[in-house]
Amino acid sequence: MRRLLSVVVSVYNEEEALAQFYQVTEGILNTISWDYELVFVNDGSRDQSLSILNHLADSNPKVKVVSFSRNFGHEAAMIAGIDYSQGDGIICMDADLQHPPACIPEIIRRFEDGYEVINMVRTKNESAGWFKNMASSAFYKLINALSDVKFESNASDFFAISSRVADVLRTNYREKTRFLRGYVQSVGFRKTTLEYTAAERAGGASHYTLKKLVNFAISTIVGFSDFPLKLGLYAGAVSFLAAVIFAISALCGFREYKVILAAVNVLFAVLFLLVGIMGEYFSVAFAELKNRPIYIVEKEINSGRCV
Repeated sequence: MRRLLSVVVSVYNEEEALAQFYQVTEGILNTISWDYELVFVNDGSRDQSLSILNHLADSNPKVKVVSFSRNFGHEAAMIAGIDYSQGDGIICMDADLQHPPACIPEIIRRFEDGYEVINMVRTKNESAGWFKNMASSAFYKLINALSDVKFESNASDFFAISSRVADVLRTNYREKTRFLRGYVQSVGFRKTTLEYTAAERAGGASHYTLKKLVNFAISTIVGFSDFPLKLGLYAGAVSFLAAVIFAISALCGFREYKVILAAVNVLFAVLFLLVGIMGEYFSVAFAELKNRPIYIVEKEINSGRCV
């Protein structure tokens, strides 16, 4: 019996790229030794993406469509795709062709070699500017310094996992604030990396604004490190030392109040920074406490489930 490969594709306003992505990807999938299913997750698109996906599913029973009731975000879409996948191996990728489908045969070979986690490491991004590439590199250096989990630099949302790893993610990694590529790298199992060059987008523009990227980075640090919480201990020690120094200086006749006022302002700034850091952790805890769904499915096509 042929093994089954699931290709999970997150879709948000990708009407310009979908037809080309499907043509290229299906052509490659028809050359491999495994059977396949294409699992498209429509993340509340406001363009004609869903209509295109409906047409693809009508013409090919191997195409599954899972459509959200609204936009829940890229991470939620990938999680849903994994939830709905039935393959022995699962590949997650984007629909804009920046994640090259040409890598699929090599991923299959790695699965056949016994690897269960395959991290796709981006060596170059043709469409990203120097600032985004530099910021991405700095982010991975920072998270590796703060976290016990060591992440592959320039790893992306393009990765592959075995069905066993997928079961672990479905069962144990259901946080409301998510960093899926981090989960994939932290679960263990036998893993390897493949390098690829991110091509130009097939159509449209990136949906990641600077604000989204900053929020994503903060959420990741909060989810994988408690070091920011410990900053309060260090700040308290420095504040205590400063207070002792100023007390001794006052006893010795030091009366430069401008210096003292400036130091007090700095200490208050540090205090408010620590309050903000605590707020981020409380926000994550509050989201978990509410326990709202990661996503809500409005429509399924060819999913094989009873709705």
